[in-house]
Amino acid sequence: WAIVKRWAAAADEPAPGALVHLDHPPRLSCLGVPKHLLTPMASPAADSYVNQIVTGSVRAASADGLLLLSYVDERVVFPVLAEQGAAPLRNEPTEHAVSVTRLVCNPVTGQLSRLPPALFYEPHVRKLMCGKHTGLLTRAGRGHDGHGPPDRFAVAALQGDRMARFLSETGRWESLPVSTCQLPLERAMVLDREVVAFGGRLWWLDTTCGAISADPFSDRPELCFVELPRGSVLPAAAPRDCPDCGDPCGGCGTSKHRRLCVSQGRLRYLEVSQEEPFVLSCFVLDVDKRGGWTLEHRLDLSRYEAHRYGHPWLPLKGENTPQVGFLDPLDANVVYMSACITTLENTPRVVFVVDMKIDLPFRSYAYRSGEPCFVPCVLPPWLGSSQIPSAGKKSVKKNKSLADVLVRADNLQKR
Repeated sequence: WAIVKRWAAAADEPAPGALVHLDHPPRLSCLGVPKHLLTPMASPAADSYVNQIVTGSVRAASADGLLLLSYVDERVVFPVLAEQGAAPLRNEPTEHAVSVTRLVCNPVTGQLSRLPPALFYEPHVRKLMCGKHTGLLTRAGRGHDGHGPPDRFAVAALQGDRMARFLSETGRWESLPVSTCQLPLERAMVLDREVVAFGGRLWWLDTTCGAISADPFSDRPELCFVELPRGSVLPAAAPRDCPDCGDPCGGCGTSKHRRLCVSQGRLRYLEVSQEEPFVLSCFVLDVDKRGGWTLEHRLDLSRYEAHRYGHPWLPLKGENTPQVGFLDPLDANVVYMSACITTLENTPRVVFVVDMKIDLPFRSYAYRSGEPCFVPCVLPPWLGSSQIPSAGKKSVKKNKSLADVLVRADNLQKR
């Protein structure tokens, strides 16, 4: 498996596919896409009125290692008022154009599959496609018993009773209704975390109340709701606007302290308290309780002292607040976290790894490039010899219920 930086470069050098540097955890892997593969429009001339900014990110990972990439190409027109020596004096921008390119990437081979533009005219559906709320799900063919290379994929975003999705088998985007589910609390869900692929469904998390899931391959997607563990449900907070699309995306500050993860074939929920004592809790979704959670680990991170564990950034107290990263996808006892460090010079943030089974912070390193944002990515052995599924008609199977998903996940874990 690999830890992939969420930021993806727009590379100047030409190449037939993605430029990927894979490394063994805990070292970071990174990728970039050549600019000529991102947009059919030529880059603006150096002496033109147009400034171009291309930013990319890894939005999601499938359960079998494919990555969903999103690149935003912004072009802003700054008319020149006058020349001051070699530097032009520019006016306020008069035009602003934005285009989004979405690609599915095989990080082992560098193969890219470019998705067509998502052209939706309903304002609420256009906002869906900002990318943060978008997930990637794959499905393997019958000949592989559901465990080999995928033969199709779906990219989907969800809000309320609408889903925007792209299916590789049709090669096009569509907007369709989803059947809503009954929530235990009368509230609108605010989906403010990365989308997780698990058990043939995509999962969206509201960090104050629970997760909803749906099968984007279904002709009639049905939503299922799983409430957070007892004691973790919070009052609904006033939502703030998403910086990408303007939609509500959570307002209680919990998005950096709560997360859904998949590890060892099971769906798990992580949370760390925002005030001392900094208690880390890890729950696993039950198979036989139809959506209940079982506590696996609970640790007091505030007890860790520098003289005992040899890490100079300890202890985690006061403003040295820990944040949840992700679980090792192959070892559910190992969690990656980060913390702002105010007590150690030249170390604004540290990434550290904790073995929850033995209650031990056993690895750490300084991170000086802003806030750490990583995507865990499983790399199955057949990924290096497989192709990203292309368009072609395939039958859509019956929509899975939540009980089907949990039983299948338990069977996978026992193999």
